[in-house]
Amino acid sequence: MEVINEAKRYIDNARVFLRDNARKENGVYQDTKYVKIAGHTAYSGVLIALDAVLPEKGSRKSVEWYQKELSAIDKRVLSSFLNTYHILHIGMGYDGAPNAKTANIGLQDAERIIHWVENRLEKKKR
Repeated sequence: MEVINEAKRYIDNARVFLRDNARKENGVYQDTKYVKIAGHTAYSGVLIALDAVLPEKGSRKSVEWYQKELSAIDKRVLSSFLNTYHILHIGMGYDGAPNAKTANIGLQDAERIIHWVENRLEKKKR
């Protein structure tokens, strides 16, 4: 599944930005430029995965649109999506929030969403 591999690649790239460039000291990233890059990258990976299973709706979708679509399908995935939105997109991507534990929670939720999409796509194939 090409879309899943692409989404996972985004998450891997985000982890590399944090590990190699953000300079973690005592659980806090020192370079917010790379925290922001990592946050935007990981959140983009989530959207790439979700777009593979959610209905087509043009090119630009709002967070509210994703929220509405996911609420009708799976509340747990909706919860993970809201976490990734707040942690990866807003907290890290815009604010450069430097807390490594928080970043890890956001990345874990992103991976959970990608895994959920992967399972749905495999079920569709059968």
